[in-house]
Amino acid sequence: MLEIADLHVRYAAAAAVRGVDLSAAPGRVTLVLGANGAGKTSTLRAAAGLVPAHRGRIVLDGTDVTGRPPHAVVRAGMVLVPEGRRVFAPLTVEENLVLGGYTVPKARSRELVERVYELFPILRERRDGPAGLLSGGEQQMLAFGRALMAQPRAVLLDEPSMGLAPAMVEAVLGAVREMADSGIAVLLVEQNAEAGLAVADEVVAMARGEVVFRGAAELARSHTPVLRVFLGEAALANKL
Repeated sequence: MLEIADLHVRYAAAAAVRGVDLSAAPGRVTLVLGANGAGKTSTLRAAAGLVPAHRGRIVLDGTDVTGRPPHAVVRAGMVLVPEGRRVFAPLTVEENLVLGGYTVPKARSRELVERVYELFPILRERRDGPAGLLSGGEQQMLAFGRALMAQPRAVLLDEPSMGLAPAMVEAVLGAVREMADSGIAVLLVEQNAEAGLAVADEVVAMARGEVVFRGAAELARSHTPVLRVFLGEAALANKL
């Protein structure tokens, strides 16, 4: 279980996140919705150790990881897949995967690479080619696979469908659902509310750095007018 309690994040005098409480359980997807500037990415980055938490706690399976550097958070069992995929473009697909498994023994790394190829067969076909030549959707799958190489218990996903064609969005979000079904706790930030709700179990909506709505995905779907008030028409236009 990933638990984020009373999280505050500041950038100089500006408060980006104010008292946020979130959780993600093994085998379930917690979807975080919100307009630009709502504090979603700052929440993920603080949980991953990329920005300091001004106040609050991040607890993974009973272990407090608040304030740990990113590599220590990964070793504790939590991985962030950042917005924009951030693959190592000059390296091959397989080299990207191997780098993701730097925390596991070498013999185990080979086994994990094969498991990623089973989950994403297209990566096996592209294994010896530069990651930079993959399509956007293929790069997102590579980013997922690289995260799975660390054998995480919790995965933080920041806008995985951004910039993808509709057909690829469905494939990528389907992979998110498979990730959760394997027993991983998934915290998903996603602008495409319709696609996110299709794979989510719980929904949290944020506005101005605070949580303004939480409930089951089914409840969120039935409270579309409420979500529109909190998130703004632009965030949900043509999505719900």
